[in-house]
Amino acid sequence: MAKNRSATSAKGLRGSRAGLVLSLGSSALAVIRASKQVRRAKGTHDKLNTADAVAGLLPLITSAALVLRQLRGRKRENPEAA
Repeated sequence: MAKNRSATSAKGLRGSRAGLVLSLGSSALAVIRASKQVRRAKGTHDKLNTADAVAGLLPLITSAALVLRQLRGRKRENPEAA
């Protein structure tokens, strides 16, 4: 059975600074996309659709905040590498 090399390299990238920056970027793009969905839902004046869009936005914001906290923690641990 062959190993999936991209999966193993992705695991190594996850803990690295580059991986965290990539994760933060993708989270930021997801937040932008979800906020556009919230604006569209507000425009239709459909409260249920708006609530659904806002509920989808909250985990994305939390994810971006967690990644940002990890990046800041790394910067504090090793200030000369930043």
